[in-house]
Amino acid sequence: MTTPHEIVRPLGLANPVGFSHAVVAGPGRTVYLGGQTGHDASGELVSDDLVEQFDRAAANVVTALRAAGAEPDHLVSMQIFVTDTDDYVEALADLAPAYQRHFGKHYPAIALLQVVRLFDPGAKVELVAVAVVPD
Repeated sequence: MTTPHEIVRPLGLANPVGFSHAVVAGPGRTVYLGGQTGHDASGELVSDDLVEQFDRAAANVVTALRAAGAEPDHLVSMQIFVTDTDDYVEALADLAPAYQRHFGKHYPAIALLQVVRLFDPGAKVELVAVAVVPD
């Protein structure tokens, strides 16, 4: 799928790896997703492992996108909330394949933020995203 969104490559900023510095969304319908965590359809966390939680949270993002008529290529922004940034960085080699399994090589504008805790005390990651479905 080709998206009409433009990835901006600003001069003077480091080359982005695994994210985009800026995305200009094409015209379309905006979809705002609520935070998705590593919970399954029954509401249970799939694991206490960060990578497994991320994998399920990413799958949940795709499920929510498709329910709204959107696809992963329509993502323009994603915020990744984690309870431990060091754990996230240490797990990057395992997180990258999980990311690509759900989102391919499409990298919206992404921010990684550490929080004290998430709503479910066992949750280690939560993904919040915005997509624009082209007209």
